[in-house]
Amino acid sequence: MMSNIIPTFAKQDNLKFFRTLNSRVNNYFKENNIEKTGNWKLYLKTAILFSVFLTPYFLIVTLTEMHFGLFTLLSVVIGIGMAGIGMNVMHDGNHGSYSNKSWINKFMGGTIYILAGNVYNWQVQHNVLHHTYTNIPGHDEDLDAGRVIRFTKEAKWLRFHKFQHYYSVFLYGLLTFNWSLTTDFKQMNEYLKRNLSYGEAKNPKILWTTLVITKVIYFAVWIVIPMVLGISWWKVLFGFFIMHYTAGLILSIVFQLAHITNETTNPHPDENGEMESTWAIHQLFTTVNFAPKNFIVNWYTGGLNHQIEHHLFPNISHVHYGKIAKFVKETAQECNLPYYEYKTMRSAVIAHFKHLKELGMEPAI
Repeated sequence: MMSNIIPTFAKQDNLKFFRTLNSRVNNYFKENNIEKTGNWKLYLKTAILFSVFLTPYFLIVTLTEMHFGLFTLLSVVIGIGMAGIGMNVMHDGNHGSYSNKSWINKFMGGTIYILAGNVYNWQVQHNVLHHTYTNIPGHDEDLDAGRVIRFTKEAKWLRFHKFQHYYSVFLYGLLTFNWSLTTDFKQMNEYLKRNLSYGEAKNPKILWTTLVITKVIYFAVWIVIPMVLGISWWKVLFGFFIMHYTAGLILSIVFQLAHITNETTNPHPDENGEMESTWAIHQLFTTVNFAPKNFIVNWYTGGLNHQIEHHLFPNISHVHYGKIAKFVKETAQECNLPYYEYKTMRSAVIAHFKHLKELGMEPAI
């Protein structure tokens, strides 16, 4: 349940953490004459991920009589490409960090439409609510899984939560499937009621029209066209679900590892709505990195494993996080502030589900 009292962060940073860090990061880009946005590595990655995403689709609609096992495998590959585009291309685009040209950022951010999402909803939920009010119950919607999963101690405990560390992984796969069917409509209705926007406020009629048109095109491409070309309806729906389940599972796990662990906190504002820490220091207490030295994880997750760097510098492309991480770590240590990090993805996954198990236990009376 979202709260009506908007938290405000402390203005005074006696440690001068962010001022020092910002100066060091800016000097790095200036001294090396590097743009903070994406480079050839990101452009090459974009081409590779779109190939992984689209090639299986064209094979499916061309070779309509293919073996069911191959059809299933290709549906999984599409899901892998779909999640990769979301984490690398769409994410940087909607943060304005893909390119120094705004139209390219807008275009790349718009790739969310081929992932079954919506730009307006994403920018409000992710850029505004999640990045501003990270891990604050009642404000960060990423903590709200309804009654099904208990992500915080503030959420109401129900008996079935005792098993959430087992069943949650199966529900994680429904993330983008729900986007395509219901989530976008619910979110847009709620966000417009609350007059939320990222940047300049948009015309509600244009937003609703865009949502409906993009959904119609989306279902035409992924369901209607394959059926028209001769693939049986049950096979198309099965492939559609497998594609989404694969992408949803990947995206959910990557998102959760960064914020839902024992180390991270869920700070609350006081009765006046004021937070104890500044916004930048708040990010250190609520965010975790994982597998920072793993090339494959770094490449595929779009630097989301460097979540601390991303939260402190969302306007910098993920291709630079590995380089600026040392400045963040050093400055945090100098200021005696936390820098939470799991060395491997395996240890982060174990920590996440262990935390879910603890949150699923019946609270002490």
